[in-house]
Amino acid sequence: MKLARQTIEGYLRTGKKPQAPKVCAKLQGKRGVFVTLTEDGELRGCIGHPLPTMPLVEAVVDAAISSATRDPRFSLVSVDEMRDIKIEVSVLSEPEVIKVKNPREYPKCIVIGRDGLIVEWSSCAGLLLPQVPAEYGLGAEEFLSHACMKAGLTPDYWLQKGVRISKFSAQIFTEKSPGGEVEERVFNIKN
Repeated sequence: MKLARQTIEGYLRTGKKPQAPKVCAKLQGKRGVFVTLTEDGELRGCIGHPLPTMPLVEAVVDAAISSATRDPRFSLVSVDEMRDIKIEVSVLSEPEVIKVKNPREYPKCIVIGRDGLIVEWSSCAGLLLPQVPAEYGLGAEEFLSHACMKAGLTPDYWLQKGVRISKFSAQIFTEKSPGGEVEERVFNIKN
């Protein structure tokens, strides 16, 4: 969490990407990660790496800068704005493809509060973190529909044969207040 905040603030001041610090072996392991920024409870940026393609420490640095400066849904975050922005870091497990005989079985394979989703079809892909359905009170079918829409597909596209749906879990850390104490978020699990 400190690395994410220091990276964003340093990059916004200097325009230079900092070198990833030397860290313990656990943080050098390859992991997927997302950095989410919120301001007054509203999303301000969220970008990450769904797959474990780089060491966690490097992925955090890259995702932190990207969430503040490259999320196409938002304008660039300013240095002054950072005093009002809370940071959340989600460290992802490796996605696993959900295998079903009939697409109508997908909702039974998803645990709300534990699973995030990736929907892929042709060149389209959409990812929603595990906290999304818990925060918005979505059931498994609604979660699938929202993941499809994130991929640019129709809400019911998860029912089509050939759609690839994967799930993953995340360890989620968030600031209680901007730049403040950090806590791990845990959600009630619902089938």
